Amino acid sequence: MTIEEHIAYWLESAEHDLEASESLFMSEKYDWCLFIGHLVLEKALKAIYVFNNENKVPPKTHNLVRLAEHSSLRLTQEQRIFLDEVNDFNLEARYPEYKREFYKRCTKDYADQYYTKIKEYYQWLKSRIES
Repeated sequence: MTIEEHIAYWLESAEHDLEASESLFMSEKYDWCLFIGHLVLEKALKAIYVFNNENKVPPKTHNLVRLAEHSSLRLTQEQRIFLDEVNDFNLEARYPEYKREFYKRCTKDYADQYYTKIKEYYQWLKSRIES
């Protein structure tokens, strides 16, 4: 696979997930919207990793901060904190011991706040490749 194909693979998958997360938000499935939102950012970061690391296969991790570090992205403290918070959506939507509390926390306002920022970060991450 060429580097362009590899990057396209990750970004096309992220776009697909972004559409799914939008549908989940509109269906008021806010916990799953945020879970899929995490995947959107993870896949965008993996595309950046491929772009910045000569087509190497990205690390097998779901940790967004680690992926950003491995991708040589310079993050502000605010960006680092946000990605760390979004990391929690991966765990809290997946594991039963966290799932109930996460579901209760995922009101429309809570999800809208994070989902809006996830979409903004996704666009920013894509711009790191397109520039």
